[in-house]
Order: sequence, then C-alpha cells, then structure tokens
Amino acid sequence: MATTKPLELPGLSRRQLLKGASALGLSTAALGLRPVWANPWGQTHSYAQGTAIGPNVSLAIRRESLPVAGQSARPITINHSSPGPLIRLREGEDAVLSVTNLLDEDTSIHWHGMILPPSMDGVPGVSFAGIAPGETFTYRFPVRQHGTYWYHSHSGLQEQLGHAGPLIIDAQEREPFRYEREHVVLLTDWSFEEPADIFRHLKLGEGYYNFQERTVADFFRDVEKNGFADTAAQRAMWAKMRMSSRDIADVTGHTYTYLINGHSPSDNWTALFKPGETLRLRVINGSAMSYFDVRIPGLKMTVVAADGQPVQPVPVDEFRIGIAETYDVLVTPQEDSAYTLFAESMDRSGHAHCTLATRLGMVAAIPERRRIADRGMEAMGAHGGMEMAGMDHSGLSGMQGMDHSSMSGIQDMDHSSMSGMQDMDHSGMSGMQNMASGETTGLLPVGAAQPGSRYDQPGIGLDPRERRVLVYRDLRAFAPWPDRRPPSRELELLLTGNMERYMWSFDGKKFSEVDGPIRFYKDERLRLILFNDTMMEHPIHLHGMWMELENGAGELIPRKHTLNVKPGERVSALITADAEGSWAFHCHLLYHMDAGMFRVVKVA
Repeated sequence: MATTKPLELPGLSRRQLLKGASALGLSTAALGLRPVWANPWGQTHSYAQGTAIGPNVSLAIRRESLPVAGQSARPITINHSSPGPLIRLREGEDAVLSVTNLLDEDTSIHWHGMILPPSMDGVPGVSFAGIAPGETFTYRFPVRQHGTYWYHSHSGLQEQLGHAGPLIIDAQEREPFRYEREHVVLLTDWSFEEPADIFRHLKLGEGYYNFQERTVADFFRDVEKNGFADTAAQRAMWAKMRMSSRDIADVTGHTYTYLINGHSPSDNWTALFKPGETLRLRVINGSAMSYFDVRIPGLKMTVVAADGQPVQPVPVDEFRIGIAETYDVLVTPQEDSAYTLFAESMDRSGHAHCTLATRLGMVAAIPERRRIADRGMEAMGAHGGMEMAGMDHSGLSGMQGMDHSSMSGIQDMDHSSMSGMQDMDHSGMSGMQNMASGETTGLLPVGAAQPGSRYDQPGIGLDPRERRVLVYRDLRAFAPWPDRRPPSRELELLLTGNMERYMWSFDGKKFSEVDGPIRFYKDERLRLILFNDTMMEHPIHLHGMWMELENGAGELIPRKHTLNVKPGERVSALITADAEGSWAFHCHLLYHMDAGMFRVVKVA
C-alpha cells in the first residue's frame, strides 16, 4: 500500500503545523490535507500581472506601450506590467527589494502601510533621495507585520500612470480566520490624459470634470420632497458660496476608466472558486483620486481586516473604501454560479467590476448605477451635526460677530471651506492655538469617540436602510494593542483648501509655505485630531507609525494607516511615536497632495 508523504509547507516549523492541526481538530496523520490557515502561499490564482515572491525581489520601472481598456496607452510599468506584479513577502523575514529606474526621470517606491526604517520608506526629499534614471536602489527592511498592503510611486504624479501594485505579507502564525482560496482586487483609475494636463484642468476650474450638475428636473424633484421654501433656500445658499452640492469628486468618469487588476469592465476579469469554498478577497484602493463603494449582489461579505490589521468579523452588504485603504473580506458562494463584484465610484460617474465564477466565461448581472447624491448641511461643518438654520454663512456657527478683517493667513477660503471663511486665520479659532502648540488640554478618555465624529455614518450617497454598510464604528481590533498609555498631549490640525484656486493645505498653509516639520516626541503617546474644514473627503495617511482610530471601541480601537475624514468631520487617533526620523503625512488624493496638502512629521 502506497504511503502518503506529509505535505511540506515552506517556512513552517513542525510546532506551527501541529498547532494548526490541533486548532482544526486534525491529527498529525491528517496533515496530508493542507490546513487552511497554513496555506497562504500560491493562494492568489488569478492576479494577471504576475507574482514576485520574496524575500529577494527585483523590479524594473519603465514607460512602455500597453493596451488599457482596449486602447493603446503609455503607462509606467513595473516588470512590464501595469499595475505592477503582486509582491509576496513573509512576516519574520528580511526583505531585499532592488528597484531599477529605466525612466527618463527620477522615481521611487513607497511601501504603503509598512513599518520600516525612514530611509527605506521611499519618499523623495524626506529621508530618501529618490532613484535617478539608470540607477538601482535596494530597499532592505525587516518584515514585522502581516496583511494586505500595496506599493506605489511617491514621485510627482507617477502614481496616476499605473505606478502601483499589491503587497501581501503572509503571517507567521495562524490568522484568526480561515479560507480556502484568495484573490487580490486592486482598484485603480486610469486616464488617457497626461496627469499634468488633469492637474492643469483642475487649476482652471474645479468643476472641469463634473458633468453631473443639477438640472431643472432635480429642482422640481427636491421641491416635491422638501417643499419649495427649503429647496429654494438651499439652492440660494450654494449659489452664494459659488459651489455645487454635487462637488463629490474632483476627477470623474468623464476622463477615468476604472480598473480591477488593470482590467476594464469590458474585460470580464474572472476570479474562480468552487461552490462552498470560503474566499478571501484582499481589496486595495490604489487609485489616484477615486473612492469606491464595493458590493457583491447575492453574497454577504464579512470584513476581517482593515489596512492589513485583523478586526473582529463584521458582516456587511457593502463597504466604502477610501483611497489607499485596504479591506479583507470573506465570502462563501454556495451555488455553481457567477457573481459580480461591483465597485462603484462615489460620485456615480462610473464603475469597475469583475466576476466571481466557477468557470471562465461566465457572467453575472451588472447592477444599475445609482444616482449622484447631493451634499447636505453636514458637509458645511455643522460641528458634529449642529443645526445650521439661521446661520450666517459668512462664518462658522457662532462666529457671525467676529472681525474677520483682523485675521490673516488664508486668502479666498470661501469656496472650499464650510461657509465662506474669507481671510480667516484658522489657527486662531477658539481653543485651537493651545492644541496646535502641543499643550495638554482637557484630554478625553482613551478610545472614546471624539465630539464631531460621524463614525456611524457611511458617507454621502450610501443609505444604510437599503443594505448593511460598513462604518468606522464597526471596526474593533481583534485584540488590544500593546501600548495602553493615555495620551500626554493633543495635536489638532485643520484640513483646509481652496477649490476655486485648487490649493490644499493643513492649517491654511501649503507645504511650500510651512516653517518646519510637525514635531512628535520620541516614544510619546499622542492624540492627533483632524478637523475637515472643506467640502471634500480626505484620506489622510501617516507614514512609519500606526494611527489608532478612536471610534468608541475602548481598548479595541482599530489600527489604521489611512483615515478617511468626511466633510465637516472631526476624527481623532492615538499614536505611539516610536519611529525616530522624518516621515511624510499627507492627503492621499494625489492632486491634493501635489497642490500642498502634505507635511513632514519629525520624531525626535
């Protein structure tokens, strides 16, 4: 009788194998069957751009001709693909990633969400010089985490040209969930315009790409719903601010084709499964400017990780994913059928989709795109939902009597700030000077949701009455994080901008105007508060350190590397400043960052 050779799993010790077998209720004789948790290697069956398995990886960056959405294009490629290959590393190893620049300009790679030395972070001008044409730079860093991440250029506007790819870190130990198969879903936005032209158009007029403005029919529909007086008042208010309630996205499907793993909707990219299998979908928003609402009609999703960090399972029908965020979800299709994974742009101007199926060539129904939503009062910075009725829209609620002529520092803020705050020095707002200077002021309990946060709201255009939508308040860490100290101080930053002039900033100052870095003290416990004083969502990313989102989950507040801040919202996070050096801190809307919404954090 032939014997069955026990399955050998690369890099797993006998202790880990036995531990996993015990957890699954298997005997050692059953180890010829692969435990789900111990089999991440090779699980991605259909990432079409190829896979580079570490710890030693070589990457070559070029610009070359490739078809995109059936048309000839000139993206930036990484190892001849755009987006780049899936890089697969393993927790506990030392990564050695050699990047050769074959472009005619400097380039870089930032390993988004990775905790590593500052010189390996890949941000030119911060703690790294960039990679000159013809040169090779070798990134070396220990891999001390696991989960779903991604990589992208941090040089100019190269990210818009496809200079990005997925980065998966396999866990050393068993993860707290099980699955039989996985697929990477990398969402990007592609334009056949050059990025510099897109930026120039935004400078010419913030509504350049918005072709979904309100019509007479919309007006009468609102009158029927809200009455003539309220509708007329709201229209007059928006007109006074020279804004549109449909300023949802700066760049839209008018120029963008939305892609999954480099494939347009017409490609019918297909991820295979067997009925009854549990699939892990690693969803990454690697786009330049687009938020997506993701759902799979007919399948319930269970969110099990956010930004690479495990969270307690959350069953949902849909989730919004901000730029640079990642979510891991589990689905278990039971039928020998096809399902559509539908990623709809937040402004409803387009979508990406792919098919989950048991066989290639199968298709499923494509959901009808929803109507664009209108921004409401909460976007005007009603400070956590305060009534705006009777408000003097030349200033924030309660500020009607202020002498704005005596303030200075932010010119022409009326178009992007919540209610026409011309010439206002935001650092002088009541109570904020002390916070900006880093003084300890009235600290709230650790893990408590901050006043003005809207963690229980999914965001514009999503109705939780229609389906179960993920919100930030749902996210709970799988276990408490090691540093349980309360914060010793608070630092508050305003997210500011001017849509009319397309200038974006922190505290009213573009990066080119600031005097120096934001200071974190080495190993301090800090509360960072972000207040969005604009009418746009901002995905804020801190390099080198985790932000622990204070969403009311107490000791189980979740770790994130990117925080979405809704218009008029106040978001807070705890930070352990354990990463000495200089780090980038910025909005991950590419053109916002390039227009000035960028700072350097110095930890010393």
